[in-house]
Amino acid sequence: MTNIFLIRHGQTQWNLKKLFRGWVDIALSPVGIRQAEATAKVLSGFNIDAVYSSPLSRARQTARIIARPHGLGIACLDGLKDLNFGHWQGLPHQKVRKQWPEIYGKWLRKPHKIRIPGGETLDEVRRRSRSALDQILTRHDNGTVAVVSHRVVNKVLLCALLNLDNSHFWQIKQDPCAINLLCHRNGSFILCLLNDTCHLEGIAGLLDTLDF
Repeated sequence: MTNIFLIRHGQTQWNLKKLFRGWVDIALSPVGIRQAEATAKVLSGFNIDAVYSSPLSRARQTARIIARPHGLGIACLDGLKDLNFGHWQGLPHQKVRKQWPEIYGKWLRKPHKIRIPGGETLDEVRRRSRSALDQILTRHDNGTVAVVSHRVVNKVLLCALLNLDNSHFWQIKQDPCAINLLCHRNGSFILCLLNDTCHLEGIAGLLDTLDF
């Protein structure tokens, strides 16, 4: 059996400003670093064999902090990169809503039915992230691994592993440095923990009702 800790990266300044991030390379904010350190502390009690990450800085920073107590390096996989938000990258959601009202409305209601202008679809992210996870499982058919990625990637990956289609995207929440735990056995996945942020209690600026 393989245990997979699927983790979202810590907070960035662009999260606070409600800017679409995508493939823009942004570092963690000071709060995001504290979140990553708290995540590392709670995961230090587990025997983690390997740490995998999206190649984007906000994920790599989080992954390195998590890997440190285990004396591990990190391995980056392109399939774990965030959704390419194309022309929306760097823009606040209010401006996107004004400039692309129809597509933005569909993003909120039926995200599985649109392509982000100049970017990707959820199906494309689902295929490449699932392929990345299959690579990880090929290397680790037993033990425990940590995988650090992004809000969108985690959501569609969780949908894929639970045999849900991407229409359930908004029904799964992923907060900064949230921990999910999946157990893989005989080709099937069991979700043991979802969007756990108990380890982040007391960190200022943690909670926000907007899924961003």
